[in-house]
Amino acid sequence: MSLLQIDGVEAGYGAQLVLRGVSLTLAQGEMAALIGPNGHGKTTLLRAISGLVRLRAGTIRFDGQRIDGRRPDQVVAAGIVHVPQGDMLFAEMTVLENLMMGAYLPEAARRQAERLEQVYALLPKLRERSGQIASTLSGGERRMVGIGRGLMAGARLLMLDEPSLGLAPIVIDQIYQVIAGLRDAGHTVLIVEENASRIAEHADRLHLLDNGAFAWVGSGADLMSRPEILATYLGG
Repeated sequence: MSLLQIDGVEAGYGAQLVLRGVSLTLAQGEMAALIGPNGHGKTTLLRAISGLVRLRAGTIRFDGQRIDGRRPDQVVAAGIVHVPQGDMLFAEMTVLENLMMGAYLPEAARRQAERLEQVYALLPKLRERSGQIASTLSGGERRMVGIGRGLMAGARLLMLDEPSLGLAPIVIDQIYQVIAGLRDAGHTVLIVEENASRIAEHADRLHLLDNGAFAWVGSGADLMSRPEILATYLGG
């Protein structure tokens, strides 16, 4: 059974339909990427899964249970955590306090010490910065805190929205070390990424969204062998 199963999803904002019959499956321990031009539905799909955008049609199942129609906090309680663009940290709180905010649900709170050590093992820089105020962190460090906070919530599915957006190349290398660590640790990840060639090295499958529908689905190797897709959709 797939951990996440999306069937025929349509969603949008007001009168604007953004997602048009999107279907996707994601297995436990798999990393899948959403790629494609800006404004074509990648973030909207994450928001639909999170319960932030209501569906107009279709279904979303997580671990066999329907979650479409649930409130965002209920989606988090089910085990889905969405790390948004910009991470939305509490700027005047410390790194440790921000991480602890991810463990606010009862089950996560009971296991916060265990999960904090797991986060520090994956992201050792955060242990060094644990007492530092979030507003003083570098861009890459803030992204790490956002990912760590999601792991503190006990994410069975971690959704990352453009974690490398706006970062310097050397910092992007650091973020991709984190992404590789998530994959190697067996986390299930759905990631929106602007750098298709970079995520192709790590994702099991890539889904190309164009005008709210999937125009192509395949492996990273498949993508790198399709120059027409890179040129048409990704500026390659």
